Amino acid sequence: MSTSSSSRGLGASIGAGAPVLAFDVGGTDIKSALFDANGEALSLRRTPTPARGADPAPALVEELARLADELRAEHPTVIAEAVGFVVPGIVDTDAGIGVYASNLGWHDAPLRSIATERFGLPVAFDHDVRSAAKAEHELGGARAHDDVVVLIIGTGIAGAVLVGGIPYTAGGYAGEIGHSPIADGPECACGARGCLEAIASAGAIARRYAAATGTTPDGAKDVIARAAAGDEVAARVWNEALDALALALAQLTAMFAPEAVVIGGGLSRAGGALFDELRARLTARLSFHRMPALIPAELEGNAGILGAALRARELT
Repeated sequence: MSTSSSSRGLGASIGAGAPVLAFDVGGTDIKSALFDANGEALSLRRTPTPARGADPAPALVEELARLADELRAEHPTVIAEAVGFVVPGIVDTDAGIGVYASNLGWHDAPLRSIATERFGLPVAFDHDVRSAAKAEHELGGARAHDDVVVLIIGTGIAGAVLVGGIPYTAGGYAGEIGHSPIADGPECACGARGCLEAIASAGAIARRYAAATGTTPDGAKDVIARAAAGDEVAARVWNEALDALALALAQLTAMFAPEAVVIGGGLSRAGGALFDELRARLTARLSFHRMPALIPAELEGNAGILGAALRARELT
């Protein structure tokens, strides 16, 4: 089953240029679209990610090729000149290798070469959040800045760092802000202890409240509302999450001096409850440092596929 929409739902156009195919692969679904010469997404759709099998990388590329055939059949006059393909996990962009993706099942998979052979077109292969950061930099909330940290706070916490407008990758290992250690505990799903994600992600906020009260909240938003209404446990959980985020951002500010921190994902919808509190706590932690602007992401869930299309355009 798939859901489709026009480019109006993307909130941005990638501008005039060569037509390209773009794919944003997630653990549960794939976003795909054909971008025309005006930069508009044609038949943007969301389809389930295929179940991982014995050889998941080639199987995934076959699914992308099938989706591409459907898009081309719907728009036979739009001839794609390149493909943009982004995935989660550890990604070595320069080598074109998916180093590791726990939810997709590959290790050191030569995804770019597999896709290049299958499509017969130039393929831009990248990390989903780094591509989302590129889109936010060129089309979204980070347009006015070149030194930027992008945080996506949802079930987990994903990140990317742009220096001079260029993603800092370090062979795919840079940007794992959600797994920066900021405390001695709790244990994180990655196997380490005290990761930012284990305390301050939307998923962690809901889990920690449930563990402390025996009551399952309706997500992090519910915990934040309970905190505002005087629930002491909710206030403690939310306060600890804010302190953890402020500490992580203070460390990033000291190391990278970003002009801006762009925050997206489900938790960003908390509005002032997040941004005002985080701004105040970060200011209190800094001294001579340059205070970064804290900016809500503008492209949200579409940033990845827009970034994939922008990367593909670079090859034309």
